[in-house]
Amino acid sequence: MATQKTGLRLGYKVPDFKAETTNGPINFHEFIGDSWVIFFSHPADFTPVCTTELGEVAKLQPEFAKRNVKTIGLSCNELKSHGEWIADINELSNVDLKFPIIADPTREIAKLYDMLDEQDLTNLDEKGIPFTVRSVFVIDPKKTVRLTLTYPASTGRHFGELLRIIDSLQLGDANKITTPANWQPGGKVIVHPSVKTEDAHALFPKGVEVAKPYLRFTNL
Repeated sequence: MATQKTGLRLGYKVPDFKAETTNGPINFHEFIGDSWVIFFSHPADFTPVCTTELGEVAKLQPEFAKRNVKTIGLSCNELKSHGEWIADINELSNVDLKFPIIADPTREIAKLYDMLDEQDLTNLDEKGIPFTVRSVFVIDPKKTVRLTLTYPASTGRHFGELLRIIDSLQLGDANKITTPANWQPGGKVIVHPSVKTEDAHALFPKGVEVAKPYLRFTNL
């Protein structure tokens, strides 16, 4: 079997790193452990869009926990700033933010994960150094990249969509299926192309709807 490559492409093993966070020092691979992880960056502390995003992630912690998902943020500021910012987030969103936020003032981790903003000339610190864009990495327990998204600094992320994506990925890992456009949990799924139609009828007892030889629907 070929050695798994390390990098940021889908299917690659994510780079490991050590970092200081609001919950103490971490080794990233050890932090992942046997869980799924959403690793997401923010341009800076005390910025409006980021404040709403972290409040939303704090609210959704029970939903992430149901799916064995850990969340971890990154911002290019010092720990002291993070702590003061968390107090604002808790006040404004009526939450108690517990997940870790990485302090990356040197941009070392942001560079490792290609998070720095290359197009918004206003997204800079006082020294003219770029802040991060809104990067998202969904990582599985094998430390493998399963999804990447990059939002501009001006656009807040839809974390309900990330929950939907994780539901799709986990369902596909457990069953020989893929999910169609606009799929929602509980909806019809697609029989994986590797499964022959005659085998699909035995594999999916709730029935198989053959729209085309290459497009077969079922319910789980």
